[in-house]
Amino acid sequence: MSQLASRRIVLGVSGGIAAYKSVELCRQLVDLGAHVVPVMTADAHRFIGPVTLSALASEPVHTSLWDDASAIPHTQLGQTADIIVVAPATARVLSAYATGSSEDLLTATLIATRAPVVVCPAMHTEMWEHPAVQSNIEILRSRGVHIVEPETGRLAGGDIGAGRLASTEKICAEIIRVLGMSHDLLGLDIVVTAGGTREPIDAVRVIANRSSGKQGYAIATIAAQRGAHVTLITTVDRVVPSGVTQVQVETAQQMKDAVDAAALSADVVIMAAAVADFRPVVCADQKLKKADGVPNIVLEPTPDILAGLGQRKPLGQTLVGFAAETDSLVAHATAKLSAKCLDLIVANDVSAEGVGFGHDTNAVVLLSPHMPAMTVALADKHAIAHAVLDSVVKVRHQQQESK
Repeated sequence: MSQLASRRIVLGVSGGIAAYKSVELCRQLVDLGAHVVPVMTADAHRFIGPVTLSALASEPVHTSLWDDASAIPHTQLGQTADIIVVAPATARVLSAYATGSSEDLLTATLIATRAPVVVCPAMHTEMWEHPAVQSNIEILRSRGVHIVEPETGRLAGGDIGAGRLASTEKICAEIIRVLGMSHDLLGLDIVVTAGGTREPIDAVRVIANRSSGKQGYAIATIAAQRGAHVTLITTVDRVVPSGVTQVQVETAQQMKDAVDAAALSADVVIMAAAVADFRPVVCADQKLKKADGVPNIVLEPTPDILAGLGQRKPLGQTLVGFAAETDSLVAHATAKLSAKCLDLIVANDVSAEGVGFGHDTNAVVLLSPHMPAMTVALADKHAIAHAVLDSVVKVRHQQQESK
C-alpha cells in the first residue's frame, strides 16, 4: 500500500521563486497515494500557473475566499484535511500565520484547521536570518507547527546561503513522519525542566550558565504533541509550547521546590535544566560597588534536585537526567546514571561544534540500565527531543515487563 494512501493533504503554495518546486512535490505526494488539494496565494500565480498544479493534483487549485465552489472554503479545507503543508512558505505567510492574520484563502485555512501543519520556509538568507522571521518560526514551533528548515545552497540571484527550500524528498519524509506520529505518551503526566538557574550575588548580579532552554522547550513541545500532559518548569522567557503548563522559577532552590511538588504525581520527570552547583552563602541587599574592592564571595552547594528525585522516586516513575560534559562523556554520564538512580541519561559534549548551549542543534548519547546505549548524531533539537521521548517509551516498556 502507498505510504500516503487515502490521506487528504492540503498543499499551500505561496509567492516565492521556490514555488516551482511545489509542482514536483505535488506529483510525489500523489504518487505516494495522497489526495492533494492545492491552494495558491495570489503572489504564487506570478511564479507558476494554476493550470499546472490543477493538472497534477487530485482536484483543481483553490485560490480565493470568495470565488470557490464552497461558501466557506477555508473552513471546509481546514476541517477535511489530514495535514496541511505549505511549501514554499514566504516571510509574509509565516508572519500572517504567527499573528493570526487571515489575509487570503491559505492563511485563513491555516487558522481554521486542527490538522497537523508542516511549514517549509524558503527565502533569501538575509530574510531567513532576520530576527522577526526567526521569532515567527519560534512562535509557530511552540504551537506545534512542524518546520522543515531551509537548506543551504544556490539561491535566486546566484549567491549561496541558507534559505533554499528543503528537498521534496525531505518534505515528503516529514509529512509521512508527522502523519504516522503516534500518541504514545497519551495520558502521561510529564514534568520537564529547562534553562539555567541564576543565583544572586547582590541586587543586580547573578551566577549563571549559558543554557538557553531550547532543548527543554523542544522536549516539552514534542511530549505535548505526543499526547502527554506537560508541566514545564523553566528559568527562561521563551514562547510557551501549546498545551503546556509553565511554571517560572529563577534559582536552584525555587526549581527544587517546583519540581518536588510537580514530581509527586508525575509519570515521567525530565531534568533538562542546567542547575547551578553552587550559590553565594550571602546575597547582598544592595549592589556591590567596584570602589569597595573585590568582594569575598563564599559559595555553598545548591540542593541536588536530581539526586533527591532519585532517592524518593515512586514506583512506576521514569526519571531522566542530562549530563553536559566536555570530556570523558560516556564515563561521566554512566557514573551519574548510577549515582542518582536514573532510568535514562542524555549526555552531550558541549565543547563539540553545534552541540549544547545556545545552538538549535544537538548531538547526544542516551544511556540506560534498561536498554543498550544509543548515539544520536547532530540534529535539530526537536529531532533530539523525539529520540529522547522514544527512549522514555522503551524504558517504560522495559520497566513494566520487569515487574
